[in-house]
Amino acid sequence: MSEGRFEFLDGYPADVLAFEAKGTIGAEAYEQHLIPAVEAKIAAEGKVKLLYIIGDAFDGYTAKAAWDDTKLGLSHLGDFAAVALVSDVDWIRWGVQAFAPMIPGTVKLFRLSELDQAKAWICAAGKAEEDHSHDVAASHKLPTLEDRQPPLED
Repeated sequence: MSEGRFEFLDGYPADVLAFEAKGTIGAEAYEQHLIPAVEAKIAAEGKVKLLYIIGDAFDGYTAKAAWDDTKLGLSHLGDFAAVALVSDVDWIRWGVQAFAPMIPGTVKLFRLSELDQAKAWICAAGKAEEDHSHDVAASHKLPTLEDRQPPLED
């Protein structure tokens, strides 16, 4: 197992923080690198989008790093507009699926073979809310429940 680190990736929009976990991620990687990077991005951009890659160079987390990850997520719960997790590690995918409903932003899982789709998705995430050109104009309304109830008899 190699000492863990987060490798930050360039070439993304200003509101995207893209990084890959490599080696065995310990508390130091969180406390000295990832947490400050997340907090700086939030301070600069407001809500941020995360592209988190856990690939073949990932060996695991220490218990303290797992706790730091939980604290980071909980302390910035409302600050993530979108999260794209790219990983084939089943226990990590299951954990993200379990906590995704608690995250106000959109969370999407991708396999390593879908890295290009994940990159495109995270860069475009949130733009649908701003660009309403694809909205559908509704010409019919659905009847309310009251419209479907039989009349009361006297």
